[in-house]
Amino acid sequence: MHLFTPPSRPKATTSPGAPATASDAPTAAAAPDAPPEGPPAPCLDAASPSPTATPAAAFDALYVRHAPDLTRQAIVLTGHCPLSQEAVERSFQAAWQRWPEMAVDPDPPGRIRAMVHEYALSPWHRMRPGMRTAQRPTPKAPAPPPATPPQRALRDAVLSLPAPYRRALLLHDGLGLDLSETAAEVEASTPATAGRLTHARQVIADRLPELGLTQATPVRQGEILRERLAELAATQPVAPPDAGVVRNGGERTVSRMTQGAFGLTALIAVATTFTLVQEAGTLPGPPAAGPPALASSPTPGTAAKGGRTEQAKAAKARAEKVRAERARRARAQQAGASGAARGRAVGAGQGVPQAR
Repeated sequence: MHLFTPPSRPKATTSPGAPATASDAPTAAAAPDAPPEGPPAPCLDAASPSPTATPAAAFDALYVRHAPDLTRQAIVLTGHCPLSQEAVERSFQAAWQRWPEMAVDPDPPGRIRAMVHEYALSPWHRMRPGMRTAQRPTPKAPAPPPATPPQRALRDAVLSLPAPYRRALLLHDGLGLDLSETAAEVEASTPATAGRLTHARQVIADRLPELGLTQATPVRQGEILRERLAELAATQPVAPPDAGVVRNGGERTVSRMTQGAFGLTALIAVATTFTLVQEAGTLPGPPAAGPPALASSPTPGTAAKGGRTEQAKAAKARAEKVRAERARRARAQQAGASGAARGRAVGAGQGVPQAR
């Protein structure tokens, strides 16, 4: 029984005579009905459209081929049917938005599977109110049939594991990927992925001893878990919407995002303009014109400088006046001395010689 679409990549094998160790034991747990080694198989089956088909036809074929299996994978990971259906729709819408890139990808189903798992296991879903209430049947997620006690026990055991351990168990034991492929998809190292897988198997073996995992070899453990996970997923009814509805939803999402971006840009522009106008109205204007300043009222610094200049000029004028007065007195004394000498000469009978 196939739980999901078998992987298209070849499986890694080990030498028959090599002993299995604890680190490579999960690698040996390959599915018994895995495809034989050889070139990678095409991602679509024989009923898929030819490479010359339109993008919409190629997308519809990919969706019809893989949407039900991906929905069951998400249900096994989360135990929540509406969330699983939402994860598949959002992932395929994202694939349609990037279809030119997705169409040339070597493994489109694997890429979409990674998006489905990451969306379904995102921790922010726990903050959504709808994830805490009881699930109600909807056309997209019908009510599941009553599960048997072994199936409920397996479901509870799987959901009790941390999300990374659940994903590693599903990829390796449920889908049949080898250890390196599982590590690459969960973005972890190979030893860390092997540890998660070993721990997950041990937890399920402890909680469900009737499965006989404790005494089984790693290969047999993978076979048992693959069969039981397939039975658990088969009880989950899936009703994926039409491929055209998913494509139209992706196009509407792009349109809304574009309109939202333009609207946000316009809102920022309006808010910026309003803020500038408001600030321009509250800024102080130029000061009111007052009485003209007097020309003779210089600034304090200029007045002090001008006072010192006037004092220097006055002192210089006084010094010149004193020098002029002294020169005048000197000339007067000299003239007085000359007159006295002439008078004495006249009194002595010495007249002034007459001119001829």
